[in-house]
Amino acid sequence: MRIALITLTETGIATANRIIDGFDGEADLFLPQKYSEYEVLAKFYSESLSELTKKLFGKYNGLVFIMAMGIVVRVISPNIRDKYTDPAVVVIDDVGRHVISALSGHEGGANDLACRVAGLLRTEAIVTTGTEAHKDIVIGVGCKRDAGAGAIKEAIEASLTMVGQDIGSVRLIATIDLKADEKGLIEVSNELGVPMRIIAREEIKNCVFDYEKSDFVEEKIGIGAVCEPAALLGGRKTRLILAKQKFAGVTVAIAKENLMW
Repeated sequence: MRIALITLTETGIATANRIIDGFDGEADLFLPQKYSEYEVLAKFYSESLSELTKKLFGKYNGLVFIMAMGIVVRVISPNIRDKYTDPAVVVIDDVGRHVISALSGHEGGANDLACRVAGLLRTEAIVTTGTEAHKDIVIGVGCKRDAGAGAIKEAIEASLTMVGQDIGSVRLIATIDLKADEKGLIEVSNELGVPMRIIAREEIKNCVFDYEKSDFVEEKIGIGAVCEPAALLGGRKTRLILAKQKFAGVTVAIAKENLMW
């Protein structure tokens, strides 16, 4: 997916830099000409933001605006045609707290793009499409380095069967930041159409939930577990419905959102 990042402020540039490396050369940063003397790899523009947006609308699969939603609504509205041809549009505030899927959520891929960007920013995507609202399962996954996609997928599917769920109810696959570039996990996420959320080790260290801890894991990566805290921290008001399951090179735990204690 080829994306364009557009921002207007120095704070926004810092947020863009937190995102752009995660796209492996598939993202371009666009900045106003006034920032051309900054030491930043970007494409600089002198036309209005509206004119720039018009140029980018048909050129990129996704547009990520790091600025106020009101500005974005005004500049994209003259270019909107239909959900099958419009690019994915995601809006982020300057400091990266909120990542909002704004246009072409399903067909254009804005929901997935928002989740991917939110993972890079260690926050949660805001997705408002109705079909996504009913998904309430978060799968926490831990795995050995270079674990195969087939093994990871089989572990996920087996775990879902244990709790009587299917992939259609899964909102996120959550894992630790050490696994953000794990090819097998990324491949499974793409194949299943389920976004990944990356949980920082520091967040797991400060997790207040009860979960099974391993001295071996603690010694290896500095925290006592991956799959259970990732599942719990990956969603909202979560509770484990499947404790850690061990497979060949893969561990899986499942949490459900909005469960009453």
